[in-house]
Amino acid sequence: MSLPIFLVGARGCGKTTVGQALSQALGYAFSDTDQHLQLTMQRSVAQVVADEGWEGFRARESQSLYAVTAPATIIATGGGMVLAEGNRCYMREHGRVIWLSAPAHVLADRLEKQPDADQRPTLTGRPIAEEMSEVLRARAHLYRQVAHHEVNAMQAPDAVVEQILHCLAMARAS
Repeated sequence: MSLPIFLVGARGCGKTTVGQALSQALGYAFSDTDQHLQLTMQRSVAQVVADEGWEGFRARESQSLYAVTAPATIIATGGGMVLAEGNRCYMREHGRVIWLSAPAHVLADRLEKQPDADQRPTLTGRPIAEEMSEVLRARAHLYRQVAHHEVNAMQAPDAVVEQILHCLAMARAS
């Protein structure tokens, strides 16, 4: 049985784009916890946060993680999925965790170039470049802690997929 592969990292690191390409390369299913949450709630992330606050959203985010976890599935997680210790333990115990890492300025640039109406509301109320720096300062150690592998997400998506495939092959060989 093939374990699920969880992609973690901050907004803009490419979890959905890379996840879809990786699922094709491996012949796996693909799930996105944010998309699952929005489909089941019939509301955008911003609406869930407005209605239930960040605490309510985080609880729903965890429920989505458990709901989409299945063998032979690539799972793109929300950027804050690692904030809950239970989520970190769950992902490490139930699959392989890949951290798509990139510096804050790269993430901010990507988010500014491709704004999304359903994008999560700001966490800090600050400009996106400042927010991404703050988010990475607060979360980088959590991404590192949960990840079985760290992959440079500053490359083209195909190169990121190749690096992930290499990491997975090395893990199987050891």
